[in-house]
Amino acid sequence: MEFSDLFWLFLIYIPLLLVWGFAISDIFRRDDISGWARALWVVAVILLPLVGTLVYLIVRPVGATKQERAAMDEAGREFVARYSPDNRAEQLRVLADLHTRGYLTDPEFATEKARVTGGSPAPSPRTSVPA
Repeated sequence: MEFSDLFWLFLIYIPLLLVWGFAISDIFRRDDISGWARALWVVAVILLPLVGTLVYLIVRPVGATKQERAAMDEAGREFVARYSPDNRAEQLRVLADLHTRGYLTDPEFATEKARVTGGSPAPSPRTSVPA
C-alpha cells in the first residue's frame, strides 16, 4: 500500500465511517423521534452519507435519550454540590456580591437573605409615584 492509500484510509474513510455509524445508532437510540421521522432520517443518512449525517448531527438536540438526560442531571447536581456555598456566611457573602454588582434587586436580595438566615423578609420600601 502506498502512503496516499493509507492516508485516505486512516484519516478520511475510517473517521467518516465512525461518524456515520454513530448517527445511525443514535437515530435508533433516541426516544424523541417518531417512527416516520426515524425512517426518514435513516434513509437520508444512508442515501446521502456525508450530507445526511452532517445535517442530522447539526439538527440533533442534545439530551434526547434517557442516558443523556440522566448524565446532564447528574452533572448539574455535582456542579451545585461542588460550587454552592455550604455555610450561611458564605451564602450571605455571595448574595451581597450579587446585589452589589446589580444582579439582584433590593426585593430579591431581601427575600434571599431571609431564606438563608431563616427569618422573614423585611418589607420593601415603597416608592411614591407622582400622579
